[in-house]
Amino acid sequence: MVPAPRLPVDDGVAVAVLPDLFVPEARQWLSTSSGRIAPEGYSWMQAVHWVAGSGLYKPRRHRSHGPRSFGATTVRVAQELAELSPCRPGIEYLVRRTGMAKRSVEYHLGMLREAGLLAWIVKGTRVSGGPAQASEFARMIPVEFDAALGIRTVQRDEDAPAYTRAVSGIAEAGRELMAKLAKKASRKVGKPRSKMSSKAPAKASVRGAEQGVVTAVSDEVRCTPMQVGTSASSTAGDTSFPPESKLASGEATSPTPKKSKAKAGGRKPNRVSRRFQLARELIQELDWLRGCSVPRVAWVARNVADAGWTVTDVRGWLHLRGEAARVRRSSGLLAVLLAGAETFLDTPAKRADAIEQWRGAQEAARRHRIQQVRARTERYERDWDAPSSRAVQREVEAAFAKVREAANGGPHQDQDDVANTQALEAELSEQELAQLRADAWGQLMAGETDLVMTAVNALGRPAAERIYGAELVQRARQIASGSRSSLMTYGRR
Repeated sequence: MVPAPRLPVDDGVAVAVLPDLFVPEARQWLSTSSGRIAPEGYSWMQAVHWVAGSGLYKPRRHRSHGPRSFGATTVRVAQELAELSPCRPGIEYLVRRTGMAKRSVEYHLGMLREAGLLAWIVKGTRVSGGPAQASEFARMIPVEFDAALGIRTVQRDEDAPAYTRAVSGIAEAGRELMAKLAKKASRKVGKPRSKMSSKAPAKASVRGAEQGVVTAVSDEVRCTPMQVGTSASSTAGDTSFPPESKLASGEATSPTPKKSKAKAGGRKPNRVSRRFQLARELIQELDWLRGCSVPRVAWVARNVADAGWTVTDVRGWLHLRGEAARVRRSSGLLAVLLAGAETFLDTPAKRADAIEQWRGAQEAARRHRIQQVRARTERYERDWDAPSSRAVQREVEAAFAKVREAANGGPHQDQDDVANTQALEAELSEQELAQLRADAWGQLMAGETDLVMTAVNALGRPAAERIYGAELVQRARQIASGSRSSLMTYGRR
């Protein structure tokens, strides 16, 4: 436990013993919690550090599995929660941020709830077939923290819940400890490099002193005095101290600690990591390498990876070397193709030239595919071209005539159609024919060929040419055939 400042002996106040910190599951909700909501994440981290050093909460007293103590790992999880607003952390998010296992994150969240530092506002759910919803927490300050530091609270709104009470003051004996907790809250607890050995208690105690961790007292003696000295009087005198928010920001104690000078770029990848990175990129880029083992491809490409090759350099070399159309063993083929590659393309200039040749071949292949698609589309969608030979043309015309005769019921039907056409032409006067042709030309200028093509389909092309003229019928047929092609578009402005 972190001892509280010792009260003056002259006051005649009896020393109080704080109980164990443990909140049962039924009281881990905001509506049933006995603590108060932390005004901000910084004040909450002060309470977290106090619980971590007090020793009042021991998780192994309430379960036989999980972490043995409330330590630096739990503080790391709390640091991530202090930066969230609102506090709705997903398990996957905390796993990514802390690098811990999913089960470990769940353990430490449960410890924060059992210590009275977190309270459920909304408990996350998992709906079948849908995404999991994260829980929403309220950052709480337990009543034991206020009692140990002599923090006075007041309920400004009588109708508001009890957890909304605010700080109204702090005892003189707790100000120095509050300042120390503010220093701890201003620092970030990182991932421990190695586990503390039980065989070196001296080193562990020195390390704890350097990190500002106060050693917990035994279970028999848990008192409110906080080991700030044996003096019975306060060292602050009559000096006025700022409120809790000022102490939490560290303005009353010391300036903000200097930031680490470590490089932001991280560690430089070594030879093995470069091999595995190149192997993963090759498996993604080359289709015939899909499904191969990354370690095996890394071993095959170890020489080019050590030479500083990238996946683009390998693609350029494979273009020069030539790729097989049929692959039976992908990793073996890659080993054959990469044999001696680092000695042949031993300079960056040679590799750049190979890359340019590969990209040029890719561009040529792309243009060839576009031309093939265009040729295939034009071949299937354009109008039929008449043969150039006159003899073949006569045979084609005779074949079409037979098809029309069969569709119209025989030769007598064609004679009836010719008779009907002549009768229709006789009924129409020259003025009416001129009006029909003028209407057809107007529709043709607007891109519509329904009037002419209806006559061609119903009466045949010779009869339509006698009514509308050969030029008008020819243009209408060209526009009608072009409208069925995907390469031409007709419309109005």
